[in-house]
Amino acid sequence: MNGIVAGLKILLFILVAQIGSTQAANVTIIPQKNSVFILEQLAQGLGIPWGMAFINPDELIFTERSGDIKLLNLNSLKLTTLIGAPSVVANGQGGLLDVAIGPNYAQSGWIYFTYSKLTPDGAATTLARAKRTKHQLTNWQDLLVGQSATSQGQHFGSRIAFDDENHIYFGIGDRGEREQSQNLDNHMGSILRLNLDGSVPDGNPFSSNKKALDEIWSYGHRNPQGLQFDHDKKVLWSIEHGPRGGDEINLIQKGKNYGWPVVSHGKEYWGPFDIGEGQTKQGMEPPVKVYIPSIAPGSLLVYSGDAFPNWRGNLFAGALKLQHLNRITISPDNRATNEERLLGDLNQRIRALAQSPQGWIYLSTDNGNIFRLKPR
Repeated sequence: MNGIVAGLKILLFILVAQIGSTQAANVTIIPQKNSVFILEQLAQGLGIPWGMAFINPDELIFTERSGDIKLLNLNSLKLTTLIGAPSVVANGQGGLLDVAIGPNYAQSGWIYFTYSKLTPDGAATTLARAKRTKHQLTNWQDLLVGQSATSQGQHFGSRIAFDDENHIYFGIGDRGEREQSQNLDNHMGSILRLNLDGSVPDGNPFSSNKKALDEIWSYGHRNPQGLQFDHDKKVLWSIEHGPRGGDEINLIQKGKNYGWPVVSHGKEYWGPFDIGEGQTKQGMEPPVKVYIPSIAPGSLLVYSGDAFPNWRGNLFAGALKLQHLNRITISPDNRATNEERLLGDLNQRIRALAQSPQGWIYLSTDNGNIFRLKPR
């Protein structure tokens, strides 16, 4: 009997070892010249993974712009498609966009999404939320269908951020209609602030203006595709696409006008001509940093982890056109003081960023890959 037990133990040990080696083989190490980190490939062959967020330390939820919502188990690397995703207008730059875990997720269970929704006037950037029950999304709620519908397929935004007071922020691009970014009677070219249930909070800057929409927090934006709240400094950061040149990092403040298209550092696509009246104008907020030429930012992350202590407080942006991970050092008084370009050898459009509970940086690319950046 003891021999049989011993044999079973050996067999069990072999099976466990085989399972472990199978899982480990699924993680591909991507060689890097940088001595600070290791880059691991966790998934491939996906659609465009547009947004990512951690449900817990072992599960990453992500959206595919074509319309699927999936889970990646970080232990087994198994992919699961969740049932209950909405119908999206996956046209041009539209589709299923960002995903974010609510600040009180453990109690409420709410997961937040943005997507392009079909309306009678065209596709509109929409904020929604739902709950997850195993492999299904339940209680789907459209919290705000933005007044941003057009028949065009560009500049939907749209990233999600939360402050420390249970407010949710999300951005909507100008939808290709530049002048609308200066109009407060629609949501185009704006960053919005809402309560977690979609209602308008007290203190929004234009609530007493009958000619403005109550949800608007700031305006004059072109196409914000990165939005992050710095919980240490209590400030909101945005990164947005400029035209040909003139991508911007902005420090978002209540009721401020960020100038598009009246002021810009970029030029027209069809010729070497400046856009607007100049690069600055009184009453319009200047950017903290400008990228010329454009990097085409796809995301923004304020790093707050312990895995890379020298990066704490830095901003990270995924670059689409120039295909790298952009690291920006920010001073205590919120000036951009240095820039480093990482992962250029990857030659992939970096779309979404997420920080794990361990402080590791996860990134997705338009090639359909998900990577993990860990300290060496």
